[in-house]
Amino acid sequence: MATLKDIAEKANVSVTTVSRVLNDDPTLSVGEKTKKNILEAAEELAYTSQKNRGKKAKGTIAIVNWYTEQEELNDSYYLSIRMSAEKEAEALGYAFKRFYQQDDLSFGASLSGILAIGKYSEQQIEGLKSKQVPLCFVDSHPKSEVDSVVVDFQSAMKRTISYMLRRGHTRIGFIGGEESYTDGSGSWTDPREQIVKDFLRQKNLYQPSYFFTGAFRVEDGKKNMLKALDTIEKDRRPTVFIAANDAIAIGCLKALYERGIKVPEDMSIIGFNDSLMAKYITPALTTVKVYTEEMGKTGIRLLNERIEENREGSKTVIVSTKLVERESS
Repeated sequence: MATLKDIAEKANVSVTTVSRVLNDDPTLSVGEKTKKNILEAAEELAYTSQKNRGKKAKGTIAIVNWYTEQEELNDSYYLSIRMSAEKEAEALGYAFKRFYQQDDLSFGASLSGILAIGKYSEQQIEGLKSKQVPLCFVDSHPKSEVDSVVVDFQSAMKRTISYMLRRGHTRIGFIGGEESYTDGSGSWTDPREQIVKDFLRQKNLYQPSYFFTGAFRVEDGKKNMLKALDTIEKDRRPTVFIAANDAIAIGCLKALYERGIKVPEDMSIIGFNDSLMAKYITPALTTVKVYTEEMGKTGIRLLNERIEENREGSKTVIVSTKLVERESS
């Protein structure tokens, strides 16, 4: 694992600055460029180096991000997927063009394929399909007959709850996230919340008052944890909260620290994604590792199959997860 010193040297900043960025210190004043350099340096050091498998340009792939560039800085999950996709495209001999939510999607006639990262509405999906080039979605599974790469949420959540049950927890809470499609046509429903509810019902452990929802942000995680502490009687509080991503989990840790509640002695916290910050926050975060680098690589490889082999049938690749135990549980 890369150390803070390794990241600091690569980003040309101090170890203290790296630590404060990765711990989401709200009192730190650094420019967005510096923050981006730190996050990208950390991601870069997390990858295994690859040999370029071909230098001849095969064409150009558009890598479309549903987030803005600013939002990507606040969520290293999508940053990691995008960076691994770009690396794989280069390794396979493709050039790439990067597009964010706010960009004009004027791809040009010479485009070889499109990799769409994130969540897209039916209208947006049809718009991308109309470009008439190979298309693959990463982190969403459209109903349309197109390639996609998704996470095995079902196994991940059941494994996490089973882990908590083995450790003696019977009061289990969940803090989820909600997001809207960027064209304003509706909201994306996170399947993890329903999976957790259904599994807890099977165990006769479901408590509606233990479930909270906000945005996938540190601030919302903190707000919802404070709400839980204020609305649930102390002797009836969950002994563990599962968060829908690491940013929410970090917000939970901040709220518990402010209230003097010890983690994991008084309450355990489990995140999701195994983001850059999970390793460096205090206490280090137990989380579900999502193999984001494999998601980005796989998306490009699926596009390459379509481009080189003219494959007709669509494929959906389901990427596994792994529970990483650290100090917060």
